[in-house]
Amino acid sequence: MRLIPSLSIGLYAGLANAALDKRAAIDDCLSSAGVPTDARGSTAWNQDVAPFNQRVPYTPVAIVVPSTVAHVQAAVSCAAKVGVKVNPKSGGHSYASFGLGGENGHLVVELDRLNAVSVDSATKIATIEAGARLGHVATALYAQGKRAISHGTCPGVGLAGHSLHGGFGFSSHTHGLALDWMAGATVVLANTTVVNCSVTENLDLFWALRGAGSSFGIVTSFRFNTFEAPPVVTVFSANLPWNNAQQATTGWTALQNWVNSTMPSEMNMRVFGMSFGSQLQGMYYGPSSALQQAIEPLMTLLVDVSHPYNMQELFFSKSLVTTALPPAAMQAATNYWFSQAKQVSRAWFIIIDMYGGKNAAIPKVPANLTSYAHRDKLFLYEFYDRQYAGSYPSNGFDFLNGWVKAFTDNLAPSQWGIYNT
Repeated sequence: MRLIPSLSIGLYAGLANAALDKRAAIDDCLSSAGVPTDARGSTAWNQDVAPFNQRVPYTPVAIVVPSTVAHVQAAVSCAAKVGVKVNPKSGGHSYASFGLGGENGHLVVELDRLNAVSVDSATKIATIEAGARLGHVATALYAQGKRAISHGTCPGVGLAGHSLHGGFGFSSHTHGLALDWMAGATVVLANTTVVNCSVTENLDLFWALRGAGSSFGIVTSFRFNTFEAPPVVTVFSANLPWNNAQQATTGWTALQNWVNSTMPSEMNMRVFGMSFGSQLQGMYYGPSSALQQAIEPLMTLLVDVSHPYNMQELFFSKSLVTTALPPAAMQAATNYWFSQAKQVSRAWFIIIDMYGGKNAAIPKVPANLTSYAHRDKLFLYEFYDRQYAGSYPSNGFDFLNGWVKAFTDNLAPSQWGIYNT
């Protein structure tokens, strides 16, 4: 009668012992190779293992903190010898904790100590180590000749994961994605070989890195073309009078038509929708007088203008990219927004970025030039549901999954995709 429980206990003990054996083996290998690591339970370990999304914590078998490319090579070699999976982590901002492996037991290569940024004064090409975060990149580039690249808005996000999968932000309608400015990269491959790639060297790898970069090696540094940072930037916001689904559908339709045909390349915008209201937020690369002239036709359509890392959260998030929405999809999405979503009391929000359109930089790049898949889309969405105390509710997943389904059920497969997680 007690045979099955005894077998279960024995199996569990065997698995636990195997995990301990692997941990000891990886520790010995890394130590012999002179690779620096976080001591388990230390302040550095606790900081590096803390996920951005507290809903998905994972425990790695070890955390490597390289200061040289040779350290990264040795870490990959040890992981292969011991038989554990290896994951690079740049900023750790992955919503699903993929920098920690997305499961327990991976060897994490914590890159954020590799964060140097330098600009060649002649070519204006920036060499940026893979652990640099966006805020550091922006300030360092500006300090070295007032240069810039296109990137996102969160200063704590790591450049590597951000740019390898796209890199969208409040400059992308004007200057394209971060990956569109990538001129080359240095990569440690699975066999520990270090290679450079660019349009003239290992072009197939360079193509793959720009859109699907997590699958081909550990990037240790990037080379980016840069542009002159704009001398004047105007930030603006406007409250949207979207109090029900019909108002939102009418306003969104007008906005969609304007983005698709008229929105100037200098303008970058998004809709930020919350449980208690919605805003149009944006950044214009030029003076406020030019912004007023450019945006006035849209404001007439939208009716109302009111007024121009150590961070963790508990949340579930979804992403989506779509072409222009047909009426059925837009109506279904706004119906969900102003019915089911309004009944959820957690601190959720939706961001709708004005991503494409006639004057946008992203769709002007030939589709086959990089591995990035979504250059034909008009909108980029982020659905985000936060829980401030306790645990995330098990029925919370259905909330955002249902919202995305309201879109996709009314779109052809070619009209939508997933940006990232």
